[in-house]
Amino acid sequence: MNKVMKFYYTYIVLCADNSYYIGITNNLRKRIEQHNEGINRRSYTFKRRPVTLKWNIQCTNPEEAIKIEKQLKGWSRKKKEALIKENWQDLVRFSKNHTQFGKPE
Repeated sequence: MNKVMKFYYTYIVLCADNSYYIGITNNLRKRIEQHNEGINRRSYTFKRRPVTLKWNIQCTNPEEAIKIEKQLKGWSRKKKEALIKENWQDLVRFSKNHTQFGKPE
């Protein structure tokens, strides 16, 4: 019997108030639609609609998707934007510990 591979996505959306929301789902298209429909009044994105998908990564393991989500939530806005723009040089620069490496010039 063939087992169907299930995928999980960690994603970043840009909200109408210019903030970022990071989440995970197993159906990316449907989840973005749900954010924009405003299903849950208590959700972060409810009063910040519409949202626009800016970045996502596909995982085969839900634990990996959760790990990435938690990691991204700890990132600065500049670091998230470097990831979205695939600006690897800035991503590395914004990752450095300024107490160890000093402030960037």
